[in-house]
Amino acid sequence: MKILAILKYLIAQEATTMTKIAERLLVEKNRNLSMNNLSRKLRTETIKYVEVAEIADLLGYDIKFVKRK
Repeated sequence: MKILAILKYLIAQEATTMTKIAERLLVEKNRNLSMNNLSRKLRTETIKYVEVAEIADLLGYDIKFVKRK
């Protein structure tokens, strides 16, 4: 599954928008990432792990790596 689909799903689950996430990234994480830039990074899959982790944190999620069985 692409990161765009995962984050869009989580954003919808938390009843927020990508615009609000971009605003919160600026205010709470001091990361100047406009909604357009965020959207472009997600579409082109060039978003950094740290940015994904910060978005997950804003939404109240942790990223967890689980060893396959």
